[in-house]
Amino acid sequence: MTEEHADGWHQPLRHVRADDLTGDTGQTSGMTRREAISAKTVGSQRVWMGQTHVAPRTSSGDHHHGDSETAIHVLRGHPVFVFAQDGEEVRLATGPGDYVFVPPHTPHREENPTDEEAVVVIARSSQEAIVVNLPGLT
Repeated sequence: MTEEHADGWHQPLRHVRADDLTGDTGQTSGMTRREAISAKTVGSQRVWMGQTHVAPRTSSGDHHHGDSETAIHVLRGHPVFVFAQDGEEVRLATGPGDYVFVPPHTPHREENPTDEEAVVVIARSSQEAIVVNLPGLT
């Protein structure tokens, strides 16, 4: 660490270009995750950030993200986020500009019922993309 960085306040910013996002992260069938900010890419210690792409007329597999809180921001398309509550499926229909919060260990899936690709930005409270694929929501 140089003198300039010794105080912990003057560390360099890190720039990850859109073309540099990587698919070398946890994946779930029916969707593609692209990692941007992580321990692996920039040395982050408490946050993971990336994108998820769901093709038209496609659903992801059921999954959860372990102990991570997940925040989702819809960039394009109209993805539907599905989870179980009291034994019933609940569907959250979203559009561009919307946000969704996924609590830790909450089984869910993303569906894209439209003819347009759905793209969302994801931020997690861990530096890695924890992905636990499941056989179902309950």
